[in-house]
Amino acid sequence: MRSAICRYACVLGLALSDVVFAQNQLAPETTTIQVDARKTSSYSLPRSIFGTFLEPIGNSTYNGLWAELLQNPSFEDSLWDVKHVAEMVRDNPELSRASEMALPLPWEPLRYAQGSRYAPQWNDAANSYRSLLLMALPDKDRDDKDKDKDKDKQTGIRQKVYLPVHRVSHYVGSIYLKLVSGPATVEVSLRERNHPDQILSSREIQIDAPGWKRYEFALDVSPHQIEPLESVDFVIAAGKETRVLIDQASLLPGDNIDGMDPEMIAMSRALKTPVVRFGGNFTSAYHWKDGTGPRDQRVSMLNTAWGIPEYNQFGTDEFLRFCQLIGAEPQIALNLGTGTPREAADWVQYVNAHWGDHSGGLLWELGNELWGDFQVGYPTLPRAAERTKAFSEAVRKVDSKARIIATGGDPDTFHDWNAAQLASPSDTFNYLSTHFVVTTNSVETPHASPDFIAKATFALPIELERRLQSMHQQFQDSPGRTVNTAFTEWLFWSSEDQFSPRYDNMGGAIGTAGLLNMLLRNSNIVPISDMTGIIEFGGIWKKRSRVFAVPAYWVFRMYSNADAARLVETHSTGEKYDVKQGSTRLPNIADVPYLDVVAALNRSGNTLTLFCVNRHLTRDLDTKINLTDFRPTRATAHSIWAGSIYEKNDETEPEHIHPRDSSLSVDSSEFNYTFRHESVTVIELGR
Repeated sequence: MRSAICRYACVLGLALSDVVFAQNQLAPETTTIQVDARKTSSYSLPRSIFGTFLEPIGNSTYNGLWAELLQNPSFEDSLWDVKHVAEMVRDNPELSRASEMALPLPWEPLRYAQGSRYAPQWNDAANSYRSLLLMALPDKDRDDKDKDKDKDKQTGIRQKVYLPVHRVSHYVGSIYLKLVSGPATVEVSLRERNHPDQILSSREIQIDAPGWKRYEFALDVSPHQIEPLESVDFVIAAGKETRVLIDQASLLPGDNIDGMDPEMIAMSRALKTPVVRFGGNFTSAYHWKDGTGPRDQRVSMLNTAWGIPEYNQFGTDEFLRFCQLIGAEPQIALNLGTGTPREAADWVQYVNAHWGDHSGGLLWELGNELWGDFQVGYPTLPRAAERTKAFSEAVRKVDSKARIIATGGDPDTFHDWNAAQLASPSDTFNYLSTHFVVTTNSVETPHASPDFIAKATFALPIELERRLQSMHQQFQDSPGRTVNTAFTEWLFWSSEDQFSPRYDNMGGAIGTAGLLNMLLRNSNIVPISDMTGIIEFGGIWKKRSRVFAVPAYWVFRMYSNADAARLVETHSTGEKYDVKQGSTRLPNIADVPYLDVVAALNRSGNTLTLFCVNRHLTRDLDTKINLTDFRPTRATAHSIWAGSIYEKNDETEPEHIHPRDSSLSVDSSEFNYTFRHESVTVIELGR
């Protein structure tokens, strides 16, 4: 047969290597999985490898987890950087006209035709730095010949909002008002978008105090009055020449849970993440006391890391409440940029006083990516260790049981940075962090095809495993200390217009599963890991008030909900591939298995779980599974795939891609299963 193929190759002018490759494609190597349930790991799987990550970036907290429907509720300026302002105006060009009328983004006049009836007031505010003066027009006289009907109506401001009407019709709000002159009446309402005369729900507020006062209100919409995903205008208006100062408005769904979105809470709880990291680039300029105390008195400011507002509504107390609601433990990154050791110690004391049994011992991270010059106030390499030591000593003075994570280097460039940190006294930290936020379409191969980018991305966990083991060897070579890795950020990223695996498509889900398999195999040296993130990126999203999860969330949930406590010796045979000139971060990766399998038993030993990733772009893998010392009597497969690795979920199709469950017929310790190409499968076997 081989000689016949060689002759055929000679006729076509093909190299023998091309023919061998073609022969392998036609007659693939048999794939087998060997699982020996007698041989288990000496340690239990740490649940903390299923940690997640939360940071005020994009719409993760505000416009996401936080249920507030209004943006810029205290009418401030300079809350967005130029890039974000440009995006807002691009999406709604009328905002440029509103800005010319001295209205703060993204507020608009109720009626543009009324002209400038608004003025910021910097020296008189109930909250933050300024309030807004609203000046209603007088009623028209009978002999007024002005035929502009808009000038005979209320004067007001409005903001485009999306209401979660698919689940709730009752909305609650509040506003601070101070009457300047005229009738003491202000109306709040919901109106059809860009149709100011079409009022859907309204409430009159009677101003009954001479100075600033907070007024509460409720608005209800009728069933089918507003369609899901349809925008409306929230309006604050007055008439009859009323002049009133407005500050700190709020509009919340009536079913909010302590200010948070109940659907976000439910989906976060279902993830069963044991730890949530509160950190990120914003950490280096975040002062925790800004987010404490009465929420109405917290000051809005620019989030300097991401160029978006930090309203300080979701602060320490709210984060701890979130952790409590979803059954997770807090892991907090301290400010080593603009912060001080004393400030860090005060935060540790505050959290310990408000969490659990108040005994401390939580995870505290000393800074975030301090090696990067994009971090506000980053230390240079010669100063990193001393700054780490100063903060560590301050934390240990107030909590001797604190588990401290110092900033380490990324897997591709860790040696020198980690060496500097390892020179510190042995009690300075318990873990060194590492991150891997990779741009998947950034590869060394010129004009790389989407298939090449996909295979290079899917291979990354294999090389990461080798780099993490090298990193751990460096720790072991450092005398007198015990240090493990905390993998506190990981993410597959690319531009949305690129054909490449990224956090929100099915390709990102394949990458997520491969990385989770790698973490399971190395959980003895990497016992802490935080996926980016529980909200947005690889987690739960909200668009137009519809909450949904990306495919990576469902993969993570399949893994984190599995009843797995101890690894079992597993061997798989099958085809492998090499990557050359792949990701610019890790370009060359050898021996990448198409089928990646990890197995684990539960604590009682009556459930065996197989975590399986098929990286092959086109081929379903018919696989023989052999179990030693485990005879299953029942089996269930949870699988997730899509028609293309570039498909996604969104607010219009929130569960377009989701796990599918099927029962397997097994009557012995040997059975066959076909793994669909580009899929993730978790098989639960019971006895």
